[in-house]
Amino acid sequence: MIDPDGNQIGIIPTGEALDQAAEFGLDLVEVSPNANPPVCKIMDYGRYRYEQTKKKQDAKKKQSTFQIKEIKVRPKTGEHDLQVKIGHIKKFIGRRDKVKVTVIFRGREITLSKLGMTVLEKIVEETEEIAIVEQAPKFEGRTLAMILGPK
Repeated sequence: MIDPDGNQIGIIPTGEALDQAAEFGLDLVEVSPNANPPVCKIMDYGRYRYEQTKKKQDAKKKQSTFQIKEIKVRPKTGEHDLQVKIGHIKKFIGRRDKVKVTVIFRGREITLSKLGMTVLEKIVEETEEIAIVEQAPKFEGRTLAMILGPK
């Protein structure tokens, strides 16, 4: 058994351990039930649980979360429409989200793969001060995709 100050008391019967815990006005908590004999500690169990939840909440605050947003364009997307999409990308990157930019080819447009690459290069060029390319452009079937992340 261990007392509230962390000092080892020794091996004592359960009834006596419960009496000592009652003297301190605290709880008797089994710390290591698989040990022989089991190890118990006198502590305020309610406070212990409260501190554990606080530690979990602090750890959750410190972890960063992000989402992957997707922007779809076509190889023949107009200049103004492309600038609007770039504005959306900048907004998503500003919120610390990752952005998957996808160029979709329909029908015979697949022959315009070089045009799709130039669209992606233009997007990278426009967003280079706030974003980095995490995954280089690559073909996935009839789509050309890349992933941008915040710097």
